[in-house]
Amino acid sequence: MKFIFLLLMSGVFSSVLASDIAKEKRWADQVVDSIMDGEAEWLKIEGHEVLSIYTEAEEESHKGMIVVHGTGIHPNWDQVVKPVRVEMAALGWNTLSVQMPILHNEAEYAEYVPLYPEIAPRLQAAEDFLLAKGMKELVIVAHSQGATMASYYLANHDHRINALVAIGMGATQKQSHVNSAGSLKKINIPVLDLYGSDDLPGVLETSALRASAAKHNKAYKQQVVQGAEHFFDDKNEQLIEAINQWLEQL
Repeated sequence: MKFIFLLLMSGVFSSVLASDIAKEKRWADQVVDSIMDGEAEWLKIEGHEVLSIYTEAEEESHKGMIVVHGTGIHPNWDQVVKPVRVEMAALGWNTLSVQMPILHNEAEYAEYVPLYPEIAPRLQAAEDFLLAKGMKELVIVAHSQGATMASYYLANHDHRINALVAIGMGATQKQSHVNSAGSLKKINIPVLDLYGSDDLPGVLETSALRASAAKHNKAYKQQVVQGAEHFFDDKNEQLIEAINQWLEQL
């Protein structure tokens, strides 16, 4: 009986600690019909389909960009995510914005930690999709907890990513294995650590910690956009300019 009980509880916990697939479907139902630039693409991952949005570069290009959103939202979010996926396509990048694991609306930041094992299959599927499209160069542009997820992925998994742009990335996580600073210690590809001068306290207060963690990486750079807050409201032009200029220098 004890063994059966443990099996049942294991099933309960595994369902609680997985991405909210029903919420993902609700997001997808809303998002797909609202896409004006790009096309919905469904990535097959571990027995279910995950929404992504593929936006071709306006001119022929072999550069691919994976766009990763923040906590609890979707791959066509109006703040940061949509501007990046659309505007960077106009600047020569084929972008793929991917639905990341999500929880209920009231979920605390720390509740996402058990979902981190679900990150790699999604980003690996995104890589595979872009490589199948003929991409020769791959970068990730990620925002908020999406940046933490991306850094975790790059630090702990085999990948084919050439550079990372982390927007509004903090390093406040108590669990060392997902803490952004811990991840930066293991990342050797070029990294742009980009944030606003009016960003969240967790971003501003850990900037020195992140820089120290990445001191081994000569291709790591921090850049502050003056007057920008966490979601870069009214600062999209400066956001895109910062990303584009840094990528052009690589």
